[in-house]
Amino acid sequence: MFEKFKELFSSENLLDTAFSTTLKMLEFDHEMYNASRVTLREADTAELPFDIKSTDRKINKYEREVRRNVLTHLTIAGTQNLVPGLVLVSIVIDVERIGDYTKNIAGLASLHKKKLKGGKNESALAEVEQVIGENFPNVITVLEGQDKTLARKVLKKEEETATQIDAIVKDQVMAKDSTLSRSDTVALALYCRYLKRINAHLTNIASSVVNPFPRIGFREKKTKTEKKKKPKK
Repeated sequence: MFEKFKELFSSENLLDTAFSTTLKMLEFDHEMYNASRVTLREADTAELPFDIKSTDRKINKYEREVRRNVLTHLTIAGTQNLVPGLVLVSIVIDVERIGDYTKNIAGLASLHKKKLKGGKNESALAEVEQVIGENFPNVITVLEGQDKTLARKVLKKEEETATQIDAIVKDQVMAKDSTLSRSDTVALALYCRYLKRINAHLTNIASSVVNPFPRIGFREKKTKTEKKKKPKK
């Protein structure tokens, strides 16, 4: 019986530990994104400031820890914190996938050793990179403070950013930029697809603060009042 009480007492902080680990994973993701982006876009070598594969393995390890801690907590403490536990298990998948895509960008940099330029889409690409770069700390802030206002700001920007990325990819597929080599065109299209997925996963995480569990990863459902509102002429 004493062991059961001991386990119950120990489990009280397991959900907090899982949450802290998730934030740590996002911080690693941000570091990986910055390093891989700079290597691809600003350097003429494929050298990274740290071992990105090793960092990605840490993220994978942390994902398993989060799952284990949530499962242990719910097994011992019951369903009292079921929803927060399920939310953590859900968003940690998005966090892990972001790590995979940043690793893809690093792999692309190892193949495309010269600075990757955006050609006629350079301005749009730089804007996309800026939005995603800001979304990493914003999403961490959203989770730490359960900041719904900031979460909605991240969600609102997602569609616009996705549209910008799709336009750049379309130009590459249709060979509309004669200033880029074939290598540049292929690398740029792949890079944009990776950016789009990273941003989508960041948005999924932000949605967990404003949406109920079944709608995580989807747009926030409008209220009846919002649906009735008509746009001003």
